[in-house]
Amino acid sequence: MQEATFFQGLPAGPSLPRGAWHRYIIFMSETRTAELLPILIAPHKTLKTRARPVTAGDASLIRDLVPRMFATMYKAPGIGLAAPQIDSLLRLAVVDVSPDDQKAPLVLINPDIIARSEEMATREEGCLSLPNQYADVTRPARIKLRYEDLDGSRREMEADDLLATCIQHEIDHLDGILFVDHLSTLKRNMLMRRLAKEQRQNSGG
Repeated sequence: MQEATFFQGLPAGPSLPRGAWHRYIIFMSETRTAELLPILIAPHKTLKTRARPVTAGDASLIRDLVPRMFATMYKAPGIGLAAPQIDSLLRLAVVDVSPDDQKAPLVLINPDIIARSEEMATREEGCLSLPNQYADVTRPARIKLRYEDLDGSRREMEADDLLATCIQHEIDHLDGILFVDHLSTLKRNMLMRRLAKEQRQNSGG
């Protein structure tokens, strides 16, 4: 399959040099043009559905979604958001684990983990689709990732610490997996019951 260049040659989109999308994302996510998106709450069926690969035909949709996903993630606040969480079954995720005053947006299109360390790390995780629910999850401490960026370039990167955890968490979303699926049945059921109870209380039910 030909490598997708998601934004090249699209007259409706902004004309930017390669590499300028970083600044564009930050600008757009901070303006009113980046409308916030509703985040699905578990156990919505979309959250348990495997997302499909992004193709060149999705360029306009991706261009619209990415700034809005970042705006939604920053507002929540969160450090990662996957397309299924906003009811879009595309293999797309956005991540930013940097301090609030040093934004470093990372767009992952069709991400694939190609190597994992044998060393494991345990970190407390939460999720915007399971608000106020947290649990320790054990994952590989380091990963190597292959993905496509907004310029349509195929890239590889290595990640460890919080970034590695966040990327693995978001790729799980693209495969219909929630962080609670890594827990024991007892712990998972307890968190899901607590979430359901909180949602009923918040809705006045």
